Amino acid sequence: MFATEVYSTRRENLKKQILSGICLFLGNQEAAFNYKSNTYPFRQDSNFLYFWGLDIPNYAAVLDIDNDKEIIFADDIDMDDIIWMGTQESVSTLANKVGVANTQKYSELDKYVKNAIQQNRKIHFLPAYRGETKMHLENLLGIKTNIINDYKSVELIEAVVKLRSIKDELEIEEISNMVDVAYYMHTSAMIMAKPNMTEREIAGTMQGIAHSYGNTVSFPIILTINGQTLHNHNYNNKLTAGKLMLADAGVESVLHYASDITRTTPVGGKFDTRQKEIYEIVLKANVEAIKMIRPNILYKDVHLFAAKTIAEGLKELGLMKGNIDEAVQQGAHALFFPHGLGHMLGLDVHDMEGLGENFVGYDKTITRSTQFGLAFLRLAKKLQAGFVITIEPGCYFIPALIDQWQRENKFTEFINYQRVNTYKDFGGIRIEDDILVTENAHRVLGKNIPKTVNEIEELIK
Repeated sequence: MFATEVYSTRRENLKKQILSGICLFLGNQEAAFNYKSNTYPFRQDSNFLYFWGLDIPNYAAVLDIDNDKEIIFADDIDMDDIIWMGTQESVSTLANKVGVANTQKYSELDKYVKNAIQQNRKIHFLPAYRGETKMHLENLLGIKTNIINDYKSVELIEAVVKLRSIKDELEIEEISNMVDVAYYMHTSAMIMAKPNMTEREIAGTMQGIAHSYGNTVSFPIILTINGQTLHNHNYNNKLTAGKLMLADAGVESVLHYASDITRTTPVGGKFDTRQKEIYEIVLKANVEAIKMIRPNILYKDVHLFAAKTIAEGLKELGLMKGNIDEAVQQGAHALFFPHGLGHMLGLDVHDMEGLGENFVGYDKTITRSTQFGLAFLRLAKKLQAGFVITIEPGCYFIPALIDQWQRENKFTEFINYQRVNTYKDFGGIRIEDDILVTENAHRVLGKNIPKTVNEIEELIK
């Protein structure tokens, strides 16, 4: 964990954002893999980690705004626990490490919350994403699990997003170090991308590197020769010459900060002419979009710039036609680039999105579009110094989507379907980097992971 004052300062800053009441934080519990005592690797709730720092199951905490109190609720282990897990530090010792003087047994949480309710005090809580957390909130608050998130505290959500969005130097170092680990993951995958290798062998190697240098992968690895499927977790294919291998993977640090990098590699180490042409278009969108990053620019504008860059490149290849500004405005480019340019990055790989995408990526000055493609943009608001974001343009040829749009005669003034149909076997390309917004511009985090055609081909060679 970080130093004591880091967590104390975070909680003090949160207190300044909340007018009254109590802020209730429920840490995560163990989750059974296939029976109760065989569990998945424990992952603490990110908001609990951010403010309370304790990476241990069955902890809860209360920030009492009215009485200026901080309390951790948890139970010391018993002899059965010691037999299976060894001696553990006491709750009070752990609480002191994160600057909390008051501890109570976990069973006392129910009494504390119900007493606050009887006094008509506001109970602030964040939306729950796990079923057991929803059930626990129902027991504490008397609100049914199916509607519990309707009662979430918008005041607390907005305060948490405001604080967690700006990364300090400790957080930036954690993320940057995990990009360095991703360097080894991705360069290893590039070197392994040879005919007759299986996707599973390469994904397994990447995961092993993540475990040996960090905590684990920051999300299930996407590694596929079918890159046109955006989140493809099927590792059953053999690599064949003439295909592209898309690898989207990152590492989570011991303190749970994430990296998120994507690279696309030609199987066998050499781009053919058609692959190189599309790759260079995506690379240009990636590089030029990164150059735009600075405070006070709308990320939506960066996304649209990348979309226009891709559309212009496709027009030069005869895949698109007509007025490109109009094509992008109407969303014709989304046939090839149907997702957003990027997202926030931090303790979560899609940082804070458990609180609600619109709270994280949008604000009162900008609302989400309903247009296909643009509607999937996770981050649209103005950038601020301290944001860590991803930039991940892509170009995909999705046969089912191509067929549907062609049947509907959709955007025929902008799309050359006759030529597009010859690319149905292409797959997809995505290139992604992790970027810090600085006071005046930006910084690409971590080691330079090969991404130009020459860099990739030379590495493999």
